[in-house]
Amino acid sequence: MKTLLQPRNFLVYCHDVGMAYLAFITAYALRLGVDASSWDARGVYATAAAFAGVAAVVYLFTGLYRHVWEYVSTKDAMNVLRSVTLSILVFLPALFFVTRLETFPRSLPIIGWLVLVLFLAGPRLLVRLASDRQFGGVWPQSQDGIPILVVGAGPEGEQFVRAVQKNRAAPYIILGFITANPGRVGQLIQGVEVLGLDQDLSTTIVKLGRRGMKPEKIVVVRAKVSGAELTQFLDIADAHGCGLARVPPPAELRDYDDAALKPRAIAINDVLGRPQMSLDRAAMANLIAGRRILVTGAGGSIGAELVRQIVAIGPSHLALVDFGEFNLYSIDRDIREWRPNQPMSTILADVRDAGRLNDVIAKERPDIVFHAAALKHVPLVEGNVIEGLLTNAIGARNVAEACIASRVPTMVLVSTDKAVNPANVMGASKRIAENFCQAEDVRQTATNFITVRFGNVLGSAGSVVPLFQHQLETGGPLTVTHPEIERFFMTPHEAVELILQASALGIAKRDHGVIYVLDMGQPVKIMDLAKQMIRLAGKTLGTDIDIKITGLRPGEKLFEELFHGEEPPLPTGQDGILLARPRVSDAGLISAKLSALEKACRERDEEGALAIVASLVPEMRRAQTPLSKPHLSIVKSSS
Repeated sequence: MKTLLQPRNFLVYCHDVGMAYLAFITAYALRLGVDASSWDARGVYATAAAFAGVAAVVYLFTGLYRHVWEYVSTKDAMNVLRSVTLSILVFLPALFFVTRLETFPRSLPIIGWLVLVLFLAGPRLLVRLASDRQFGGVWPQSQDGIPILVVGAGPEGEQFVRAVQKNRAAPYIILGFITANPGRVGQLIQGVEVLGLDQDLSTTIVKLGRRGMKPEKIVVVRAKVSGAELTQFLDIADAHGCGLARVPPPAELRDYDDAALKPRAIAINDVLGRPQMSLDRAAMANLIAGRRILVTGAGGSIGAELVRQIVAIGPSHLALVDFGEFNLYSIDRDIREWRPNQPMSTILADVRDAGRLNDVIAKERPDIVFHAAALKHVPLVEGNVIEGLLTNAIGARNVAEACIASRVPTMVLVSTDKAVNPANVMGASKRIAENFCQAEDVRQTATNFITVRFGNVLGSAGSVVPLFQHQLETGGPLTVTHPEIERFFMTPHEAVELILQASALGIAKRDHGVIYVLDMGQPVKIMDLAKQMIRLAGKTLGTDIDIKITGLRPGEKLFEELFHGEEPPLPTGQDGILLARPRVSDAGLISAKLSALEKACRERDEEGALAIVASLVPEMRRAQTPLSKPHLSIVKSSS
């Protein structure tokens, strides 16, 4: 009822009640004629008032008055139909008990239904048309804008066109659509013609050019578009001297509005990204909604994106834990500005400090802990072995033991493909963390341990993409360590979505000791990545900027692997996630060796620490590089 008392809502409510009264009288006039002298006027007006009273009660239950007319949609139309139908169905039995309907025309309810629908829907539609500025003609776009072709004739394309139509200052003249659906060619969407198929893009540009309507830009609005398709569009755009831009897909828009439909330049994430996977979003929501969540490394690249997606779902409480003051301040500020009502704790803590972690987790009482804190830069960890081991291996053990001590239901360890056959300390330290959590999960303590492994994240701090961007800004050259070096890449948004999906899957399956491995697709040559970034920057390789081969760095491999030879990959039944069967050691033995490893690290005994690492991860071969690509095959489950 509080919403009804708001001035705008109350005005709409009075309007709709008044329309019910007028609709009844209008229906009566249509049935018996407009000559009111032939009516029982007093009875008609009283009955109309009674009908309006019934409608007034129905509107309170359906909330019809709460819908904003400027954004009226099919859902609002369904609510109008529901409200009118309920009003008629409630009114007729009530009237029967009073008058037995003896003088009531039998066709009046049908006529009244149609008239009231018209009276309620008509004003809303007019306001929506006025809001969309569609009274000035079918296509009221500016004639001084940039001529563009829109790729995608689905709902995203229609939404983009409406946003342009609505904004008189929109700097675009939409020439037409390009589609992947042959059945759409020749049709009109918001008055704009679908000119051809994707494969006709080049021909369509030429035809428009002959008519003096050559597009200056191609705008991709289709949500599901692969990196290969974007590359193809980019090739065509370059060949015809057009720009290429993209409207972010809905999944990447957290607070969606028309302003978010502004096209942006194609980024490397778009070209290397993949179409959105089919995810069990209900399971992901059930994982987070209404629960207490704690994230370590909350200010890092993955940690921060994890925090944002968790907040979007709606946890009951969120604890941000990080040892980097500025990173922690930044993510705390972002979340408080975005969702000021989100209950949240912001905690400076080092995962290497077991006592501090125990206190934090005992106080926060999380239902799920996402452990994303790590040192991940391979050459830096190679040069700072003790720090890497203390943070990545001992830190993960500390988090896991704190979770067990506080009986946290679930801990999720975020791992890396560098843990497979590691050639560096960073990868070995993450493999130790995996091994400890797997062993504890097999031991079946109060905490369920889920390990998620994936490759490189595009644009993350310390990764190759920010390096190339910096080198492009400073005039180059772009530095590549080896012409054949390859890596698996995934966008931060996709990686975190799959972490949440794998976590939900792990809780549902309770398959102890396994590792959930994100399907990273095909590896990308870093040389090709460098060339693509030069191209996207509008520069020419060899003319504007060069690529320099610098040689492999300490601990760097040519090819990364997602599975060890003793971890046959299995399908999970969930798109984008595979499962690695466990290589698990005895929990007591691993714990003892980790205690020895911590002692060696605290004593700054690097040689002793590396000897223990070698016993924990016998497959580690530091500074050695495999010369052939690993072969990955999926083992079909026998069950």
